[in-house]
Amino acid sequence: MTIQTIIEPFRIKTVEPLRMTTRGEREQILAKAGHNLFNVRAEDVLIDLLTDSGTSAMSARQWAGLIDGDESYAGARSFYRFEKAVKDLTGLKHIIPTHQGRAAEKILFTILGGPGKIIPNNTHFDTTRANIEVSGAEAADLPVKEALIPSLVKDFKGNMDIAGLERLLKQKGPEQVPLVMMTVTNNSCAGQPVSMGCIRRVSELCHSYGIPFFIDACRFAENAWFVKTREPGCRGRSVTQLAQEMFSYADGCIMSGKKDGLVNIGGFLAVNDDELARKARNILIVTEGFPTYGGLAGRDLEAFAQGLEEVVDEDYLRYRIRSIEYVVEKLDAAGVPVFKPAGGHAIYLDATSFLPHVPPHEFPGHALACALYIEGGIRSCEIGSVMFGKNDPRTGAFQPALLELVRLAIPRRVYTQSHMDYVVECVGEVFAKRDAIRGVRIIQEPPVLRHFTATFQPL
Repeated sequence: MTIQTIIEPFRIKTVEPLRMTTRGEREQILAKAGHNLFNVRAEDVLIDLLTDSGTSAMSARQWAGLIDGDESYAGARSFYRFEKAVKDLTGLKHIIPTHQGRAAEKILFTILGGPGKIIPNNTHFDTTRANIEVSGAEAADLPVKEALIPSLVKDFKGNMDIAGLERLLKQKGPEQVPLVMMTVTNNSCAGQPVSMGCIRRVSELCHSYGIPFFIDACRFAENAWFVKTREPGCRGRSVTQLAQEMFSYADGCIMSGKKDGLVNIGGFLAVNDDELARKARNILIVTEGFPTYGGLAGRDLEAFAQGLEEVVDEDYLRYRIRSIEYVVEKLDAAGVPVFKPAGGHAIYLDATSFLPHVPPHEFPGHALACALYIEGGIRSCEIGSVMFGKNDPRTGAFQPALLELVRLAIPRRVYTQSHMDYVVECVGEVFAKRDAIRGVRIIQEPPVLRHFTATFQPL
């Protein structure tokens, strides 16, 4: 007999109670929150899959690091441990800590962005796109065509369209393209991984034009695991070795440590260019803090360094990726339209196929996310036309997002298989009642990142 079950490679030492709510209570809670799940109090959520960012359970050694952290204002021991952990992993010269990933984005695009500039990516996620656009630059997405077919099972659907990138670079050149980014894994395209071959070819293409190549490394370890298990010739290499090769092709990277750093706060910008690092540290001092803490306490840096060591553990990654696959397989077997193959950090429901009667301008992903909360207290996140749709500035015509998805992001080391079985059952119940679900309209929205604070009304 071969044992098939993949167990959690850890034991639980501390627990937090969950508050059960009734369907009627959840209907009232959602209405009070303006039908925006970001406005729902965490205590009113049973299974919180809104994001995998900052929601990890830290290990005993990370908690020990909180006690051991050096809180000196300048030159703290904890910074140098953190710096070494990042350098050992990335090989990059200058390590600049920030309070989270979007702070690193803000610094980078304040320096390299600006009007007339174009910054390509396989697919930008929300805060990256916002920080680029706030600088006056244009955020260009270049996903491969396979990424836009949720039902297609193919490896490395997170890759960049290299031919499209080459056309853009030929047309615009380094005068208008200050850097090229690659997001690993590709969050906007259902957490799909990027192959090592694609990373290498994009790097070579960028350098042939004299353009820096950056990696958005939030989920670098999960991406390296997919490379190890899917890419020919990589199975015999360690995740650490593959991650190091991935970073070796880059001139810099940004990272939110709240994902594969296994911490609740923290990020960094890492670069090789001395002048870029000098400018970045000048902004850091004004906006974040001294260069050896950068908006973080010493204890945060200590926990972050430990998390970077733990996240490349292959027993952990095997469990992590398999737990996502488990849910995708269960939903797919039940006929629920789900993005395939399974990605690294979340399950993505195909809202277009789930609710074919709800058009994009009535935001099917958002309507589906609200239905999941009412049905079972599950909080998820729309990745569709609320997040990425917009109106054409010239004609006013609605431009929907490329994909209408609902992301069920799985916090690291938090939920058990029975929690996931509950999620599968709830999604199945909503799917059975899908014909009764109606769309929503936006009542109020801010000028940027509207999905965080907009209010809605069911149609």
